[in-house]
Amino acid sequence: MARRLDAFGWEAHRGGALVALPRACYALTVTSARRLHFSYEDYLQALRVSELKLEYCDGVIYAMAGGTIAHAQLSARMIRFLGNAVQAPCEVFSSDLKVRVEATDLSAFPDASVVRGEVEAPAVDAHAVSNPSLLVEVTSRSTEDYDRGDKLSHYKQLPSLMAVVFVSHRHRRVTVVSRVDARWEEHDYRGGERAVIPSPACTVDVDALYQGIALD
Repeated sequence: MARRLDAFGWEAHRGGALVALPRACYALTVTSARRLHFSYEDYLQALRVSELKLEYCDGVIYAMAGGTIAHAQLSARMIRFLGNAVQAPCEVFSSDLKVRVEATDLSAFPDASVVRGEVEAPAVDAHAVSNPSLLVEVTSRSTEDYDRGDKLSHYKQLPSLMAVVFVSHRHRRVTVVSRVDARWEEHDYRGGERAVIPSPACTVDVDALYQGIALD
C-alpha cells in the first residue's frame, strides 16, 4: 500500500517502486511505470520528508526497500572490517552517506563507502560526496542485477573510485571490481579465501564475514 510522505502528495511503495509522485498520480512500479521526470530539487525535497531512503537517477526517484537481517549483518561487518583495516587519511562511512555521480546524474546510498582525504561535495548537494575511493554494495534479491550491472556502470564514472565490492546475499562470495590503469578487473573470492581490496589496501576473510549469518 502506498504511504503519503508529506502534505503535498509525495507517496511511496515499500517494494522499491518509483516513489515520488504528484498528488494526481498513483504509485507506479519500476517495471511497468511510465517514467515521470523530477528535478534534483524535487528529489532533495522528497528526502527531507521521506521515512524511506530514496535514490535518484536521471530524473527518476526510487525507494530503497528495507533490508533483511542478513543484509544488515553483512553491511555492519563490512563497515567494521574496513574500519579496523584502513588508516588516515581514509575514513569509512555507513549507508547514511549519499554518493553523487555527476557524470550520469545518479545519487545513491551504498552500504559502505571509503573516502580518502577531504570529503568533496558536489555543487548541487552539500550533503553528498563525489570523491569516494571504495564503495560496498550488499546485494539482495531485488537489486542484485541492477547493482552488478547499471549501478556499477554509474559508479565507474567517478574519477576518484578505485574499487567496488559486492557482497553476495545468496552464498559466501565477495566480488572486487577494481580500477587498473585505464581498465577494470573483477575477482571473485569464496569461502576459505581472503578478498583482496587494492585501495585502500586491505583484505577481508570471507568466512569470517559470513560466519553465523543465515543467508537468504
